[in-house]
Amino acid sequence: MPNRRILRLTGKDTDSFLQGLITNDVQRLNEGLVYAALLTPQGKYLADFFLKRDGSSVLLDVAEDLADALNKRLTMYKLRADVAIEATDLNLQRGTGPAPEGALADPRHPDLGWRGYSSAPEDEDGTDWDAIRVRHCIPETNIELTPDSYILEAGFEALNGLDFKKGCYVGQEVTARMKHKTELRKGLRVVEIMGAAPIGSEIQSSGKPAGTLFTQSNGKAIAYLRLDRAQGDMLAGDAIVRLTD
Repeated sequence: MPNRRILRLTGKDTDSFLQGLITNDVQRLNEGLVYAALLTPQGKYLADFFLKRDGSSVLLDVAEDLADALNKRLTMYKLRADVAIEATDLNLQRGTGPAPEGALADPRHPDLGWRGYSSAPEDEDGTDWDAIRVRHCIPETNIELTPDSYILEAGFEALNGLDFKKGCYVGQEVTARMKHKTELRKGLRVVEIMGAAPIGSEIQSSGKPAGTLFTQSNGKAIAYLRLDRAQGDMLAGDAIVRLTD
C-alpha cells in the first residue's frame, strides 16, 4: 500500500475554496468520501486524493510523494480565503472486510472496500489491491496516473471522481471540451497479457507504438492505448498483449 499523508483544511471558506478548484462536487462530502483531482489550467493531472468531512474541517488523503507539491499549489490558490492547511498525525487504514466504526466506502468502486483514518499505524488487511484494480481498470497514483495525463482518458468519470454539473474549477474548460466535443482516441483499458513485462514497457502493434503497459495481475493488465492501433496481438517486450472485449 503506498504511503499516504492526511492533511486537514479548516476555516469558513474551506468548502467554497475547494469547490472552485477540484474536479468533484464538495457537496458530496455530506454523503461520504469524495474522490477528486486537481488539474492544471490546461486540464492535465496534478494530483488525485480523497476528501472526508470531519466536524467543521475537511480531511484530505493524498499520496505522500504528492503531498508537498499539492499543499504548495493549494496555498498558492488560497489568497485571502479563510482556509488553513495543516498536517495531521492521522494515518490511513483500509480493507475489504467488515468496516470498522468511522470508516467510509471507497467511492471509486464497491470492490475497493472501505477507508478509515486514525492515529493507529497505516494498515491494510492483505487484500490483493492490484488484482482489484486490474479487474476494474482503476488507475493508481504515480503508476497509471502520471503528470500531464488527462483524467477522462484515465476513466475518472466511471470512478466517481468528476462532476460535470458542479460549475467551474481549474482545468474544467478543457475537460468539458474533451467530454462533449471530441471522441477519446487514447485511454486506459484492460488487456490480456501472456508473459510479463516491466511497468512502463512500450506496447507495439504491427511495429508501431500503440501504448504503455502498467499494472499486471492474473493474466491481465492495465494499459494506456492508442485505440486506433489496439488491434490483434500486440507486443510489450517479450509479452503478448491483446485488448479484451
